[in-house]
Amino acid sequence: MQLEGKRAVITGAGGGIGSALVRVLKKAGAEVIGCDRTEAELSAIEAGRRVTFDLTDAASVSAAADGIVAKFGAPDILVNNAGWTRAETLDDLDESAIAREVELNLTGVMRFTKALLPSMKTGGGSIVFISSVNAIIHFGNPAYAAAKAGMLAFSRGIAVEYGRHGIRSNAVCPGSVMTAAWEHRIARDPTIRDKILRLYPLGRLVSPEDVANAALFLSSPLAGGVTGVTLPVDAGLTAGNLPFIHDVLQG
Repeated sequence: MQLEGKRAVITGAGGGIGSALVRVLKKAGAEVIGCDRTEAELSAIEAGRRVTFDLTDAASVSAAADGIVAKFGAPDILVNNAGWTRAETLDDLDESAIAREVELNLTGVMRFTKALLPSMKTGGGSIVFISSVNAIIHFGNPAYAAAKAGMLAFSRGIAVEYGRHGIRSNAVCPGSVMTAAWEHRIARDPTIRDKILRLYPLGRLVSPEDVANAALFLSSPLAGGVTGVTLPVDAGLTAGNLPFIHDVLQG
């Protein structure tokens, strides 16, 4: 799974999963362009090339995409990783929450991808969307989940309509990844980690490296015949309900 000579654009590069993506793709030989909202968020990553923009600002997205192509050339790999949620139940949703979470997790992602697609048509390439198990089964965060499910449909659309240009498009659906995004939940309930582990057949959470390695595979020549796929990387979460077996069938 080597990526020598390939140019990879990664959004949300300053976060837990994003920084793992940068490390893994760079180790595989890719030239990495790390993207996030601010220079401060990118300060700790290993990418030599950094681009800042706001996915919720259409003008910022367009300028960033144009700037990447003009300055660095067309990407061979695009990993749409940036995402965020706070509205955890339907009762938490209001107009502002819906607008922000859909804009960040879907609309902005579609804009950025669409802006880079023309440059990729000549040489082909791979697009990987970092979605979520929330897109497959409801675990709360309804606006985020709806946006991440839309991401899967958008990925399939690219796979079907741009395959003739040599562009592959796939999605990774991580389970719970213990990154900084979980800090507010842990602060609210320090026992939450033990509660979560009951749900996972592998008895562990997914690591950022697990997600990054899946994206590496989908970006690599080994996945040359793979497109339009949704790949759960979830330690078995979506395979079945382990507490149901323990508490109901055996209990």
